[in-house]
Amino acid sequence: MKTDLSPRMKVALYGLLCVLLVPFVFPTWWMITSSVKPISDIFAFPPDIWPRRFDWTTYQKVFELQPFARQYWNSAYIAAIVTAGTMVISSMAGYAFARIKFPFSNAIFMIVLLGLLIPSEVTIVPLFQLFLGWGMINTHWPLILVPIFGAPSVFATFVMRQFFISLPGELEEAARVDGLGRFKIFWKIALPLAKPALGAVAIFTFLHSWNLYLEPIVFISSTHMFTLPQALTQFTDAYGGAMWNIQLAAATMTAIPVLIVFIVAQKQFVEGLAHTGLKG
Repeated sequence: MKTDLSPRMKVALYGLLCVLLVPFVFPTWWMITSSVKPISDIFAFPPDIWPRRFDWTTYQKVFELQPFARQYWNSAYIAAIVTAGTMVISSMAGYAFARIKFPFSNAIFMIVLLGLLIPSEVTIVPLFQLFLGWGMINTHWPLILVPIFGAPSVFATFVMRQFFISLPGELEEAARVDGLGRFKIFWKIALPLAKPALGAVAIFTFLHSWNLYLEPIVFISSTHMFTLPQALTQFTDAYGGAMWNIQLAAATMTAIPVLIVFIVAQKQFVEGLAHTGLKG
């Protein structure tokens, strides 16, 4: 039942929401405004809400001190491949666990979920030895294969399975009457209905790949092969001190794709996660 709030209650509610929003918005606002401040103004107390003077050369120096455009492209194409690969694998695996009856399916699914409980730090050394034997060190292959077949894909499989479980069985029965096989049922009926879940999978997979830090510093050593999280740590002066305004300018440009992806697909993200708890 819908309850209409009085104007006074609406004002109080929106005021409370604005106050609660400050801890989330202020760090981002500080990052963006500090990226165009001289270093001496960044740590002024109390902090300036608006820059006293603008120094736009920080954005130019980002590309002068590092091959930032190449590093930006590295993160972008890796995140795109990982997102697409995870969506393909998790949707097929999730459908199989949800709609195909085979021996020990639930037990196998629980074993798969155990992958979420293993920290990436535990497996990083064996993975390094594995990719070293394959000659893939200082390439982007580990940054692509590990997320697609690792924990992010396990969680994505869980999300897709929970969504496919919620689909009524009558849809598949009607499709079989029409002569569709298992794969066509998945491709033409189940997958188009799974857009909200796929949207959720795409968002958190993209964010995970975009923000990946441990694996790049282990597998990548060449500057031109760096991804953005690695690149952000390289803006230092001759004494090893952080060049804060330049780092913040690079961080601002790094955050832009994340904001765009979430704003565009936030509805699908919320709807997709809402379906993960419908049935078990």
